[in-house]
Amino acid sequence: MTRRELVIGADRSLAAGTTRRRFLTWSALVGALALTPELTGTAAQAQPPAAPSADYPFRLGVASGDPLPDSVVLWTRLAVDPVAPLGGMRPGVVPVRWEIADDDRFGRVVAQGLELATEADGWSVHVDVRGLAPARDYFYRFLVGPHASTVGRTRTAPAAGAPLASLSFAWASCQKWEDGFYGAYADLARSAPDVVFFLGDYIYEYAIERKGARASLPRPESASRETLQLNDYRDRYALYKADENLAAAHAAAPWITTFDDHEVDNNWASQISQDEGADPRLFLMRRADAFKAWWENTPVRMTQRPVGPDLQAYRRFSFGSLVDFSVLDTRQYRSDQANGDGEHPQDAATADPGRTITGAAQEKWIVDGFGSAATWKFLAHQTVISDLAQIENGERVVGMDPWSGYEASRHRILDAARDRGVQVQSIVGDIHRTIVSELRRDYRDPAPAVGVEIATTSIASGKDGADVDDTGAAIAAASPHVAFGNARRGYLRATLTPTEWRSEVRVLDAVSVPGAGARTATTVTVPVGTTEIGLS
Repeated sequence: MTRRELVIGADRSLAAGTTRRRFLTWSALVGALALTPELTGTAAQAQPPAAPSADYPFRLGVASGDPLPDSVVLWTRLAVDPVAPLGGMRPGVVPVRWEIADDDRFGRVVAQGLELATEADGWSVHVDVRGLAPARDYFYRFLVGPHASTVGRTRTAPAAGAPLASLSFAWASCQKWEDGFYGAYADLARSAPDVVFFLGDYIYEYAIERKGARASLPRPESASRETLQLNDYRDRYALYKADENLAAAHAAAPWITTFDDHEVDNNWASQISQDEGADPRLFLMRRADAFKAWWENTPVRMTQRPVGPDLQAYRRFSFGSLVDFSVLDTRQYRSDQANGDGEHPQDAATADPGRTITGAAQEKWIVDGFGSAATWKFLAHQTVISDLAQIENGERVVGMDPWSGYEASRHRILDAARDRGVQVQSIVGDIHRTIVSELRRDYRDPAPAVGVEIATTSIASGKDGADVDDTGAAIAAASPHVAFGNARRGYLRATLTPTEWRSEVRVLDAVSVPGAGARTATTVTVPVGTTEIGLS
């Protein structure tokens, strides 16, 4: 391999700012290719073996993400044993070759290169491949010594402003490993949409008990305690990513990913842990470790690499002239939850204009995005904007963690959309149930709908669930703006055209057993320019 081959098609943004010291360090690493000898050697096989050897390094699969018209990010993380500390990897440097092609047999490789996987980044590899054609399927793989990864399929976005007849996409969230098997991902992988949005709670930080659907399955030693430090978080991602259905879903389509709370700590808010009286300085150290592990395990660009406890997660993706997706971060900049969190009536605290769920800079960025010429404007984020009210002891109560606890943020953003004549659509996760509702600035006083929100249920969190449970019935009784609810596990898949948003609510009757199939609970249609919700 020549020096030129090392960078064909790869992002050169790092090289542009490389100092002489960094160049020499890179050169030294390239010269250290044999530091992990069991993972180096002859040219790789064309396909992964049916029965991989003990030193097979691609047990966490492959992924792609954050598609642009000329670029996608390719990802893998090396591990020879997902339940061993650090994935069973020995200290050292591992050269990882990557290829991206027009066909799944790699008859025409359009870009290739070499990256070095190191302990410093948890043996993860992120390749920002540039120079690709817009709106096209590509296939990619990684090669280490004699080993080849699974072949992944990805797809670039259409050219900016280009007409687009349709876009297929899916969204998912909340995949607590011990609560059930990932049959929803097997169904999603078969669908092979143009893009998948993952909207938070990729891992859960709690200690994993020896009970439930996966009680007998092996897990890392660190699973017995809550994740607090970097290697604990790395182990938890390895456990989740070793699931074959999750790996298949990653390999089937590019993902656009954001985090919610459990990637760090339940219901955290900015510098504030859920633990009463916790030292913010210690929490920021934990957040830094959690963010580092999230970046290592997510197909995102170097611009999303955290700097200590800070990470630029909100970003926007456009698919031709059809749609803009604004991907939000509703954790890092929010005010602390009002009224001690939990369920509570809305009051002066929830209406306080000094409180925010997005922070001022992100709020302005969201509003500025309403000015684009795209036919559809979507917010892709963590939890519901809509009030999901219930009546408790004669009082109307709502969650303090979602946007219902941050009414002023909701008013400012939805009022800005209304003033610009923009219909806003919202896709979210978090609540472990599917909810289809009208999007309004306010739900206690009469207010016109300004869009539609669809919350997906969880992949596994909450165990099997039911079509209707007590909480769902209580929400339906107190929330007339809710058009549909279902509390089984699953995900949403959709087709978007210039005239209609059509979504299938895919649910499983059980996640407590492997191999359960998915079915469509209902199909939701929203015509362009309206807030009408059709169910069939």
